[in-house]
Amino acid sequence: MREWDPRDASAAEIQSLVNTVNAVLASDLPDDPPWIDGQVRDYLVETMPGERRISWVAEDDRLPEGESEIFAAVSMLLLDGIGVIEILVRPSLRRRGLGRQLAAVAARRAYLEGFSTIGVEAIGGTPAIAFYEALGFDREYVETRSVLTLSGMDWPALTVMANSIGTGYRIEFHPGGPPDHLLEAYAQAKLEAQDDDELDLAPRSSDPQRLRDSLDTLHRRGLKPYIVLALHDESGTVAGLTEVVVPAHHPERADQYDTIVVRDHRGYGIDRAIKARMLFELRGAEPGLREVQTWNAQHNESMLKVNAELGYQADRDWYEYGADVSQLVQSLESID
Repeated sequence: MREWDPRDASAAEIQSLVNTVNAVLASDLPDDPPWIDGQVRDYLVETMPGERRISWVAEDDRLPEGESEIFAAVSMLLLDGIGVIEILVRPSLRRRGLGRQLAAVAARRAYLEGFSTIGVEAIGGTPAIAFYEALGFDREYVETRSVLTLSGMDWPALTVMANSIGTGYRIEFHPGGPPDHLLEAYAQAKLEAQDDDELDLAPRSSDPQRLRDSLDTLHRRGLKPYIVLALHDESGTVAGLTEVVVPAHHPERADQYDTIVVRDHRGYGIDRAIKARMLFELRGAEPGLREVQTWNAQHNESMLKVNAELGYQADRDWYEYGADVSQLVQSLESID
């Protein structure tokens, strides 16, 4: 096991990591599309200003020089006050202590870096749930993932939905991100998405500069953003927004990010209209796209209803867990 920097990694190492990711997907999420080596190095390297990612890999050191087989890995993203980890172990090598060793390495580094909390996402119906709970992680938050298959869309019905928006609003499509003159209003609208009950593993960009940095980082990582806005004609403010990102490493399935309707503009059909319009735009902009996945809190009944009307099918739950770093280090050292 060694600390690993994808900046300096060989092409063989990157491909080996992709192979491990795909082995995990085939076992745990067999309906998810496999990764391809589309800007994977950039995806692993690039972070927001002020954030850092540290990685470790376990590999077969018996191979000839120049060859590589990474069969387990952990990465830790160091955010403001929290380290977010992701552990991958090839299914054929699970239950041998590799995951625990990788968690221990990351926890010790987080402790030395002065972080007090570690967070992680664990997917329902996979071995990750029992693994993290056995290590002492506490469940903090749950979302439901839903997947929309574009080949089954009722496009005439979607046309009606896209046009069913209240008088006094207009919808705009912005591939790549919102225009500069709308950045401040866009950031202000994103403040509506803050939720104090959520473990903040991915802080939202709710000020103009962080929004610029976030968009730049997405592009550098090979994540192509598409934005649909609802603008209020009278005030010119952003009344609603929805964001979709198409990753270069799995371009057949897009990720739906935030969908927000500002409180003063709710009740005018904005959420349904902007999400329907987004699907039309994606059909033209990304002809190879087959699916869109989104995550919603279980208490967000209004958005779950909109997604169901669009044709999203609930897939499985995703859990966010947290652990005290010092307690985790002590627990893992006692196990060792």
